[in-house]
Amino acid sequence: MSSLGTSKGMLEIAKFAAYVAVPIAVVCAVAADSSRTLHKFLGFRPYVVYPPEGPRPPSLEELQEMARNKNLR
Repeated sequence: MSSLGTSKGMLEIAKFAAYVAVPIAVVCAVAADSSRTLHKFLGFRPYVVYPPEGPRPPSLEELQEMARNKNLR
């Protein structure tokens, strides 16, 4: 006996159709006007916030000079 004709079978078909249709609809909606849509979603909140730049570490030449000065003392 096939359950395709019963109400349970129709419910399963409707759920499967929703599972397939929702991702396709979202992709089409984003792809239709991608730049504005992406800016709306991604510009909503900054995801990466970098701290202010700190002092730079000494260069290789400065480190070598500091090592030479320490060895001389």
